[in-house]
Parts: sequence; structure tokens; C-alpha cells
Amino acid sequence: MIRIVLIATCFIVFFACSNKAGTINIYVDEAVKEDVDYALQELTQELKANKIDFSFLKSKEHAHLVVETKERINKKNDGFKLEKDNETLLLSSGNTRGLLYGLLDIAEQIKIKKNWGTIKVKSVSAHYPFRAIKLNLPWFPYRGGENLSLHYDTCKDLKFWEAFLDMMVANKFNTLTLWNLHPFMYMVQSDKFPEASPFTKEEMAEWQTFWKAIFKMAKARGIDPYIFNWNIFVSEEFGKAYNVAEYSKDGGYWGDGETNAIIEEYTREMVSKTINEYEDLVGIGITLGERMGGMTSEIRRDWIDRTLIQGIKDADRKVKLFYRAPLSAGTTSHGTVSKATEVITREAIENIGLDDEVLLGFKFNWSHGHSSPKLSIVHGGILTDTYWKPEPANYKGVYTVRNEDFFVLRWGQPDFVRDFMKYNSEDYINGVIIGSETYIPAKDYTTKETYRTWDYAFQKQWLFYKTWGNLLYNKETPDTYFADVLANKYGITDGSKLVSAWRMASQNANSLASFYRGEWDGTLYTEGMTREKGQFIGVNKVISHPVLDSSYVNIANYVKGAFTEDQITPLQFADAMEEKSIMAQKIAKQIIKEYPEKELLKIETNDIDTWGHFGLYIADKVRGGVALQTYRVKGDKQAQKEAISHLTNALQHWKDYVTSIEKYNVEVMPHQFNNKFSFREHIAGAERDIAIAKQEIN
Repeated sequence: MIRIVLIATCFIVFFACSNKAGTINIYVDEAVKEDVDYALQELTQELKANKIDFSFLKSKEHAHLVVETKERINKKNDGFKLEKDNETLLLSSGNTRGLLYGLLDIAEQIKIKKNWGTIKVKSVSAHYPFRAIKLNLPWFPYRGGENLSLHYDTCKDLKFWEAFLDMMVANKFNTLTLWNLHPFMYMVQSDKFPEASPFTKEEMAEWQTFWKAIFKMAKARGIDPYIFNWNIFVSEEFGKAYNVAEYSKDGGYWGDGETNAIIEEYTREMVSKTINEYEDLVGIGITLGERMGGMTSEIRRDWIDRTLIQGIKDADRKVKLFYRAPLSAGTTSHGTVSKATEVITREAIENIGLDDEVLLGFKFNWSHGHSSPKLSIVHGGILTDTYWKPEPANYKGVYTVRNEDFFVLRWGQPDFVRDFMKYNSEDYINGVIIGSETYIPAKDYTTKETYRTWDYAFQKQWLFYKTWGNLLYNKETPDTYFADVLANKYGITDGSKLVSAWRMASQNANSLASFYRGEWDGTLYTEGMTREKGQFIGVNKVISHPVLDSSYVNIANYVKGAFTEDQITPLQFADAMEEKSIMAQKIAKQIIKEYPEKELLKIETNDIDTWGHFGLYIADKVRGGVALQTYRVKGDKQAQKEAISHLTNALQHWKDYVTSIEKYNVEVMPHQFNNKFSFREHIAGAERDIAIAKQEIN
């Protein structure tokens, strides 16, 4: 330990002196320059911003920084080594993406510490090879509504994509997945079916310029673009011209699909042409999804083989395949699972006939990945071990960690991500996709215009991406890193207390989604306290609804004594939420008091206070539910009085929650499952809970 401290001290002294002396000499291996050019530009900008002179050398001699790949390092891993050799800082990796991350790491260190001399040596190994973001596109989207359509202009603007890709590479995400019902018609025009395209040749040329620009920017940042679709969809024009797939005219995603020969031929051609047209497109994702109703698992598998997979094989070059696990084991479109379907799917992938390893995707805890870090269910239910035993030879698993739970409030809980990785890092798991189905992080339509100093929604949610991306890449990322980032962003001296406050406040979202089981998207919107069709989750539902994480016991079972000693009881759950909420609010208020002039700090940490009110609301609502169920089961009048008291307290907490959330956000906003959503509207739901406890209504 003493030796390490001495080395670090000498290192800092040397580079501090080098900084004072003037120029930092940089050597970059000619073979990697093009691939790391983006990161070199970021580094030189930071050097200029901090008035550090630099020059590029053509040889390693006299260089202060040497950048090169090393054959001895794992070529498939995006990690890097930043080490010192005498008076030279050596950056090495097995691949150019690792070098790109290493250069960006140096740039970020300079941005935070403002000095070349404080750069820390480090060795980083990428934890998950596949670190992706899911972004649903607003054209021909899955589902519909103003909350999606309002993003159209923003998503057609390349400035948005440049900013989004900048965020991705800064946070070490290496894959962008773009989703809509039928992406191919926006990318190429069919030769065999010219009537299929909704665009003129000139319009298609504009679309192609658009996609190629996005994919080129992604490549420069070490990001692999994938396109994903649902089945079985065609363009409205194709449907009209050939009298097929009438459902495609309105994007009706639910129901039976058509499997005739003309659709199959069209699909194969469009897949192949798309691959051939876009050399920077890395992968294609397929979905055995909603428009495959009326089909057995075997029929779905065979259709995919004959169309999308054959289209991939027919193309002039190779792309990677992401094969989403079937969403239904039956012939309906409803989410179900079965061992038989798992066997069929495994056999299909093992005999798929592609050279590259296939990625097999599962929804982690269905549509509510921000619930428990432990896997309880996928889309449809609980899996067997069929996919993993025996260990697969030609595919790896990927979890899609969906967020349908918070869009307005910010979130940053590094311990949740660490726990997720602890429980879900088997050899057969290759990585993670994060993102939403019903929320596009493009146009910010929730923040009041007066307070919005950022351009796009993802920039409001910057801590969400910062937390997930950096930990998926480097599981050893310490809280000190997040503390430094927070301190630098807000211009404060220490961000460690903020990390603690964000952890405790954000956990309220995860805790509720663990205690109240959500399945498909609309069964739970956590921050809105709503379920199907935008209905408020009232006290009766809180009492009877099953938990997601079996570490907990729901209220009904707790009151009748149907639980084990090692389970967390509803009252323990409530106490923990209250304690963390009060502490998070206290820290946030102390920091604001210390820095009253920091407007951005006020705006963003207001979310900590808001989550605190949410946690206090849940705590009293659960206590009220326990007391109410106790009264119902045992006839204890005192328990009824306690229920009324707790639910009255809960009403005030919900009012405080609404006031806090409306401080910087609009009162009414578009929402997928309720058209127009208002937190204030649900005050009536909290009042109704009190009436239920008084037995005035059911």
C-alpha cells in the first residue's frame, strides 16, 4: 500500500511539473488515428479550455502520452489501461473503442480537476460487452399518441442525434437500438414492389442521407447501430396495392398477422436491401411479437426463418442478429411462456446458420426493470433454465431493462445498478439494453419552459444515463466518480452528499415497483401511482395486489400471517421508505441552503425532495392499508381509526408531492395510457382512500 502511494505521488509531481513547463506531447499510433479521432478532438478541446499547450508527435520519443493497441490485451473487451512508464503516460487497449474510452477518460479528468498533473493511472475492463440504449422512433411507432408524435421534428434533426450520441459515448454505451413497426420502408425502396414505398425517390434520398449521417456519427463514437421491428408489418401503400395486411394502415400492433407469399418476398428483399445500402448498420433485431397472433411457436419460428433471417443471409455482407425471445407461447398476442416454446426457440437459434454469435433478448422483470435488481419474471412469466442448460455455444443473453416508471423525475441510484450486475452477470449474459417503450427522450415536454436550460429530454435525465452507462462498463466505478461529476456540474466543492441523497430518493421508485408487481407497460406507472387505463392505485389495490420481489409480502398475506420470517413485511417496508425519504430531503435542503445562488442545483435537487414526498406518501398509504385490512379481518375499531389517520397523512404527502413536482414541471402532460396526465388529478384518489377506510364507499 505504501509503495502505491509513493508511485502515485511521484506521478502527480511529474505531470504537475510537465503542465507548468508547457507543452504536452502526444503520440497516436497511425493505425488507430481515424477510429479515435472523435476522442482526440474532445481531449484537445479540454486541453485548450484549461490552457494546457499540446502538440502531436510522429514518434513515441519525448511523448508525454502514447496511444496504441496491444496484441496481448483482449481484443473483444472495450477496457483500457492507463499506466506510467518513467516519464510517459501509456494508454493501451485491445481495440480502438477501448482507446477511445481511455482518451475520453483523460479528457473528463482534466474537465473535472482542471490539471494534467492530477490524471490518475487506471486499468479498466468492460463488464458487459453489449451496453445499449433502446429508442423507439416516432414514425410508424409501436402504439401511438401525442407523447410519441410530438417528437417527430426533434427526431428528424441531426443535431439531436449528434447530442444523443455524444451522451452515449461519454457514458460508454456502445450500441444504439432504433425501433419501429417497419423500419425498412424508411430506409430503402423495393425493386420488386415499387408501389410499396410511401416516398418519392427524392424523399427517399433525404431519408437515406439522414440514416447514413446517424450511422456515420455512431461509428465515429464507437457505437453500433441496430434497427428493430415488430412482425408482421408492411407499408400502408403495400397493403393497399396488394390487398394485404390492412392493419398496417393504422399501425394496429395487436392481433393476427398475415403470412402470405407476397409479404414474405417483400420482407426478404427489404431486409437484404437495407443491409446492402447501409454499410455502417451493424445489426438487426427481430421480434416474434404482437402481429403474430393466430400462429403457433413453430409457425412463428418458420416465418422468421423464411423472411428476416433469410434476408440477412441473402445480403452482400454480414450483420449481427438480435433475436428477441418469443413474447407469447400460445397463439394469442398475450404474454405467456412455456418450456416447449423455449425448446423450439433454442433449437431455432442453434440451427440458425449465421457466423456471428446471436444475441437472445429478454425483458427483465417484464416492462418494469426498475423494480427489483433480482430477476422475477420476463415477458409472459417465469422462465425455466432451458436456454442456459447446457450452456449455449452460439448465442448469449441480453436483458432489456425497461423504464415505464419515471419520466418526469430524475433518477440516479448506483447501488441498484451494482446489485443488478451482482445478480445478473452469469457467463451466458452478454449485456443490457435500457430504455422505454412509451417515452422518447427527445423533446422535453414536461419541464416548464422558464426553467429549461437544456435542449433535449435525455439531458434532463442525464444522471440516469450517467449511472447506468458507467457502471455497465466498469462495475468498479466508485461513488467518488459520481460525486466529482455532480460537483463539477453544479460548481460546488463536494458532491458526495448529493450521491447519498440521490441514492435514497431514487430507491423509492424501485421499492414501490418491487412491492407492487407490474407486468406489461400500462400495469404500473410508478411516479404517477397509476395502473391500467390511467387508474389511480387506491388502497384496496395496495392491500391485495401481489408483490414482484418475493423478498416482500403483500398486505393481505401479512395480515393473515401467510409469510416467512425472512420476508420484509409491509410495515418494515414503510419504515424504510420513510427513513430514507426524510434523510434524502434533509440533505437536499442543506445543500440548497449552502448554495442558494445555484439555480440549476435547485431545479435538479428539487427532484430529490419530490421523491421524498412520494416515499412518505407510500409509507403512510401502506401503513393505512395494513390497519384497514386488520380492521376488516379482525373487526378492530382502533385499527380503523389508525387507517383513517395514516391515509389522511398520505393525502397531505400526495398534495406535497404534487406541489413539489409542479414547481418546475407543467401541470398537464401527454401520457401513453391516459392521453393527458396530471398528478394533481389524483388528489381525488388519495381522498377516496380515506372514504374507503371510513366505509363510506367500497
